[in-house]
Amino acid sequence: MKHRTQQRKALVECLHEASGPLSPAEILWFSKEKVPSLGIATVYRNLKLLVQEGAVAELHIPGQGSYYEPAGMNHHHHFQCRNCKQIFCIEGCPQGIKSLTPEGFELEDHEVFLYGRCSECNDYGPMF
Repeated sequence: MKHRTQQRKALVECLHEASGPLSPAEILWFSKEKVPSLGIATVYRNLKLLVQEGAVAELHIPGQGSYYEPAGMNHHHHFQCRNCKQIFCIEGCPQGIKSLTPEGFELEDHEVFLYGRCSECNDYGPMF
C-alpha cells in the first residue's frame, strides 16, 4: 500500500479480523471503533483503492452488491445464512466442477455459493 492512511489500516484490520466477507456498511460499523470520524464515502473510496492495489478482494453477491475480504486467501467458497445474513468462508472445492462445463467451452473461474442457516441461527429453531 503506497499511502497507508489510518482509515485504510482500520479497514484492512477489520477485514482480517472478520469471520467472512463484509459489506461496506459492516466495514464502516466495525472500523468506527478505531476511527470514529470514518464515513461511508471514505469506506467506499478506500475499498476501491485497496481492491486496485490487490490488498482486498471484492465478492459480488447477486442481488446484494459487493462484499469484501482480504486478498490472497486460499481458494474457497461462501455460505450465507438466510436468517442473520452473515457470510462465512468455506474451505475447499467440490470435485468435478470442470466436468460441468459444456463441450467446447473453457472454464476460467467459478464461485460456489451456499445458502441455509448458520449454526447459531439453527439453534434458535424455525426462521419464521
